[in-house]
Amino acid sequence: MYEEISISVEQASDAKVLIISVAARLAGMHPQTLRVYEERGLIKPARSPKQTRLYSQRDVERLQRIQELTTQFGMNLAGVERVLEMEELMHAMQRRMDALEREMRAQINEVHRSYRRELVRWEPPGSALRRYGNAS
Repeated sequence: MYEEISISVEQASDAKVLIISVAARLAGMHPQTLRVYEERGLIKPARSPKQTRLYSQRDVERLQRIQELTTQFGMNLAGVERVLEMEELMHAMQRRMDALEREMRAQINEVHRSYRRELVRWEPPGSALRRYGNAS
């Protein structure tokens, strides 16, 4: 009757399926606050064909972060905007750094493999001559 759908946890957290009242309740705030945050560009809900705002679990987590910054740290929305921008930049830089580290490790491993291919067993000078000289 129903088709089985397989999605990752990340895809599920990005799925825009929550209407504004549910997202507001999960975030612990009034729906009008979500509208204000959307107006300020702090949150970007998707829209249904009938223009209903749709939020994801990731959006709810962002709303909770905004609330934490405003209530616990006393930040205004301009400060919140800046903090969120810096956090996003920091996450992007971390992803870039991780990618560069993986690339560097791959290159180091390739250099180590090339050393192993080029290794020649060391023998004291003249030992090869003695070995071949004694063979005759």
